[in-house]
Amino acid sequence: MFEIIPPNTKFDFIGWQKPALGVSLVLVALSLALLLGVGPKLGIDFAGGSVIHPRFANAKQTDEVRAAVRDAGFSDPDIQEFGKEGKEFLIRVPLSAQGVENVSERISGALRDKFGADQVEILRVESVGPRVGETLRERAILAILFATLMMGIYIWVRFEWRYGVGTGAAILHDVIIVAGCLVAFGYEFDLNIVAALLTVVGFSVNDKVVVSDRIREARQKDRRSPLATIINRSVNETLSRTILTNGTAFLAVLSLYLLGGSVLHGFAFSLVIGSIIGTYSSIYVASTIVLFFDRPATAPRAAVPAARRS
Repeated sequence: MFEIIPPNTKFDFIGWQKPALGVSLVLVALSLALLLGVGPKLGIDFAGGSVIHPRFANAKQTDEVRAAVRDAGFSDPDIQEFGKEGKEFLIRVPLSAQGVENVSERISGALRDKFGADQVEILRVESVGPRVGETLRERAILAILFATLMMGIYIWVRFEWRYGVGTGAAILHDVIIVAGCLVAFGYEFDLNIVAALLTVVGFSVNDKVVVSDRIREARQKDRRSPLATIINRSVNETLSRTILTNGTAFLAVLSLYLLGGSVLHGFAFSLVIGSIIGTYSSIYVASTIVLFFDRPATAPRAAVPAARRS
C-alpha cells in the first residue's frame, strides 16, 4: 500500500524546541502589537452602522456608486465590489451623528434616482445600533475565551493538569496569531470571523487530543525513557494521521478561500492560517509546555551507615 509517510520515522521534533519557541514568541508579540496598536477593523456587526447590498442591471464603476451615496449625504462610505461582474456592491455606512435610521432608504433612493428605478435591486439591508454592536463585541470575546478555557479544562480532566495547561496555552497562541494575521491583512472583524475563530479552537484541540493521548499511552508503557524521547516517538507515530487529516482540511479551506467569493474571504483566511498554526502548536507549544512541567522524581538518598559503636 502507498504511504505518504514511511512507518517508524524518527524526526527529532523536540530538538527544534527552542527555535520553534522563539518563533512562537515573535509571532505572538507581533500579533499583540497589531491588535493593541493598530487595532482590529470592526465590521458593522461590532462597530454599528448599515450595510446595503445593491445589484445593478448593468456593470458600474465603484466611483459611480460612491458618488451616488455621497449625493445622499454620506461623505465617507465604504464601497466594495461584490463579485467580478461589476454589478453587485457592498455599501457600508458607519454610525454617525444621524444614527442608523433611514440610512438604507436614503441610499436606495439615491441609487434609483441616479441609475433608474428599474436598474437597481436591493438584495440585502442590515442595520446595527451602537448598543447592539457593543453587546455583540463583548459576547464574541467572552465566547472565544470561554471556549478556550473549557477545552483546556476538558484536556485537564481527560489526561493530566499539565496537558490541560499546554492545550489551553496552545489554543490561545493559535487564536492570537490568527487574529493578528487578520489585522495585518486588513480583514474586518464580524460575526463570521468569530465563527472562524471558534472553529480554529475546535480544530486545534482535536489534533492536541490525539497527540496527548498517544503521549500518555506511551508514557504508561515506558516509564524509563525520558519524556522528550516519548514525545518525539508519539509525534512520529501520529505524523501520518496528522498530515492526512489536517492536510485534507487545509485543502478544503484553501479551496473555500480561492473559490468561495469575497464574502467568505475573511472566514476562509482564518481557517487557512488556523489549520497551519494549530498543527504547529500541537507539536511545539502544547508538547513543550508538557515537557517543561515534567519533573523527574527526586533520587532516593543513599543510606547512611550506622555509626560504629565505640
